[in-house]
Amino acid sequence: MLHVGTQTLQTKRLVLRPFTLADAPAAFENWMSDELVTPFLTWQPYKELSAVRDTLSAWTNAYRQKDFYLWAIVLQATMLPVGCIDARVIDEKAAYMRIGYCLGSKWWGQGLMTEALGAVIKFLFEKPGANRIEARHDPNNPASAGVMKKCGMHYEATLKQAAWSNAGIYDTAVYAIFMSCAAEQNQ
Repeated sequence: MLHVGTQTLQTKRLVLRPFTLADAPAAFENWMSDELVTPFLTWQPYKELSAVRDTLSAWTNAYRQKDFYLWAIVLQATMLPVGCIDARVIDEKAAYMRIGYCLGSKWWGQGLMTEALGAVIKFLFEKPGANRIEARHDPNNPASAGVMKKCGMHYEATLKQAAWSNAGIYDTAVYAIFMSCAAEQNQ
């Protein structure tokens, strides 16, 4: 893979860009303190703005690494972040990456995460050269499966008792898309 780091992406309604420390108040207000966002995640809602600042500080420092991919999901209309999406390298030689995402509950059901995920998938295939992109979700969160399907990802398996979140240990449904499949969809 040829890692290029987090680069700014633009869609019809969104700007996906690296976080800055100035994003802390909006991140805290828009999703990081939102109790509706975290049941299927591994972190608790933030209670203090200072904790969000600490997290953003760690993230902004990590942008120096070319294999670090984390975007603020920013509405073009307001230029405020409303969520985040990241991609991690799982296996460098296999060019295998896994995506995770979250969005403030005020913006659910508007197709914004589908728009963000589609842009990130395209970027990961075209820039660092991912071959396999995977995302996982708790089967009790079917909205996340809907986002994955709309972006051309296909269900592969449900791994029994393979993950944990604030909801406890759960089965995890695996969806994936491959560079060859994405190329066929774009023809």
